[in-house]
Amino acid sequence: MNKSLILWFRIAVFNLMLVAFIGVMLRYKIAYALPFVHQKHLLHAHSHFAFTGWVTQILMVLLVSRLYDEQQNAFKKYAPLLYGNLIAAYGMLFTFPFQGYGLYSISFSTLSIFTAYAFAVMYWRNMNRARQKSPGDPWFKAALFFNVISSAGAFALAIMMATKTAHPDRYLASSYYFLHFQYNGWFFFACMGLLAHKLYTWGIRLNNHKTIFWLFTLACIPAYFLSALWLPIPLWAYILVIVAVCFQLAGFALLFGAVRERFGQLRQLISPLGKWLLGLSAVALMIKLLLQSGSTIPALSKLAFGFRSIVIGYLHLILLGVITLFILGYIAINQYMRMNKTAVTGIVVFIIGIFLNELILLVQGAGAISYISMPYTNEMLLGAAVLLFAGLLILNISQRKSSSEV
Repeated sequence: MNKSLILWFRIAVFNLMLVAFIGVMLRYKIAYALPFVHQKHLLHAHSHFAFTGWVTQILMVLLVSRLYDEQQNAFKKYAPLLYGNLIAAYGMLFTFPFQGYGLYSISFSTLSIFTAYAFAVMYWRNMNRARQKSPGDPWFKAALFFNVISSAGAFALAIMMATKTAHPDRYLASSYYFLHFQYNGWFFFACMGLLAHKLYTWGIRLNNHKTIFWLFTLACIPAYFLSALWLPIPLWAYILVIVAVCFQLAGFALLFGAVRERFGQLRQLISPLGKWLLGLSAVALMIKLLLQSGSTIPALSKLAFGFRSIVIGYLHLILLGVITLFILGYIAINQYMRMNKTAVTGIVVFIIGIFLNELILLVQGAGAISYISMPYTNEMLLGAAVLLFAGLLILNISQRKSSSEV
């Protein structure tokens, strides 16, 4: 096993634990009090570190590992970019809580963006030069493209906050632009590329693979308007939204059918833990696509975006349910981490935390829509956050001790 890969994996999972710890602090401040903590500033640190320190860091590492078979010194070549992204992530973690959007936090945010640019250029070139092509490569290229264009939203936010010219509509539109092309572009397409490449290494090629890729790719850009239906968008944009939703649903249906045809083979190749993690990620993806479909109804969209708990629940569904569970499942089936009883316990606790967090946010959102105050929801959300952190703490401990394998 590549020692560099193991090291970077441990760093990324440690970062995920820090993200969960900040989540506990945020929930504690809402339920009780932390006078010395600026809630909004800490929230910025939480989200930026989650994106850069956890998801982007681990995806960069996993994408580099795709080149490892052909380029033995791949991690050495990419080390400056991996360390650059890590420095940017920790820079944002330690500056946003104290100054919000300010000189230092924006500087580290800019560093993360330019590191992403450099990674995209370098990785694209290496894919083109690789002797052996992979079905995952088109997904990786699309992921890199969406990561680059997502930065327009980040720059717009930084400029508005630094100059104190943020208009509510422009602020939300820029935020959702960045989030959309991170979640549904960079994160999702990179994960799909990893899945396609892993199947390729197993000698499995899914039926309609190219069709699935183009359905999701063509849908990605117009699907941004799903996050902007609360704005007075023109009719042509709304029609594009409907088409994008149909493309995504068709892509998922074809993907599900293709995987089901190969299920007999996959069942023999994937570990029990990997099956659970990937299966739960697929269920979360299906729920996400169904929620997107419902949001095409303007009245429902305005209603959903009007309640914070619903928005937070949706974003966590994607980041934790779809992306993080997939990444952990991918790591498990590739044996990039120790699969001992302690690790499994940590992952199970983490999954329980995700489920409870989503359930409580759903109940809270439903109550808000009905103008019913649900008692103790803040305390229960704090409990769910503690479970998320506890699960990741156990997982991190499992990678540094000897336990019996499972």
